[in-house]
Amino acid sequence: MLLSDIKNKIPEELFTILKKDIKELRPAQEKAVEAGLFDEKNLIICTPTASGKTLIAEMVMLKRILEKKGKAVYIVPLRALGSEKQKDFKKRYGNICKIAFSSGDMDSSDSYLENYDLIITTSEKLDSLTRHNTPWINEIATVIVDEIHLLNDPSRGPTLEILITMLKQSLENVQFVGLSATIGNPKELAEWLDAKAVIDDWRPVKLKQGVYFDGEIKFKD
Repeated sequence: MLLSDIKNKIPEELFTILKKDIKELRPAQEKAVEAGLFDEKNLIICTPTASGKTLIAEMVMLKRILEKKGKAVYIVPLRALGSEKQKDFKKRYGNICKIAFSSGDMDSSDSYLENYDLIITTSEKLDSLTRHNTPWINEIATVIVDEIHLLNDPSRGPTLEILITMLKQSLENVQFVGLSATIGNPKELAEWLDAKAVIDDWRPVKLKQGVYFDGEIKFKD
């Protein structure tokens, strides 16, 4: 699928930015579009590292922001990853939307985020914001959960699960997109999230299995 094939599905400002670097969608991106990415469907994206999951999230977030559907929240497991995403997103989309990264003080409602369109945060921080009854939470239209397989993590999973459940119950017309390269049960997780599972094994560099011995690698056929 060429990028030009979805030109009528995304705002012109977004298409203008994307066409500078992208001509053709990767397999997972094409599958996501066909599964309802631009039709407000919840999706679980389970594809290998570097297969294009982040761009899937970017396209749906920016589409809904530019169409005035509401704010987008990108949930990350680590602050370092959040800082990296903020830098990347600002570089590409800083001229068409306001982007912020919120972490840290769990006792603050971060009211200043009312003025931002795309908010990157950790699950713990967003959980704190919901418990502070932060008004702008009700303006969220798109929720991206990066590394959604961490729902199974004994220490962080419960917070993330409760957070997603609370957002599902309190927000109307919200679209969830979960991203992961390592989900063991994508179909079951998709069922829980009332989502479609997008599964693909394409990767930009093929992996080979082999054994290194005495200065030589013997690859498995």
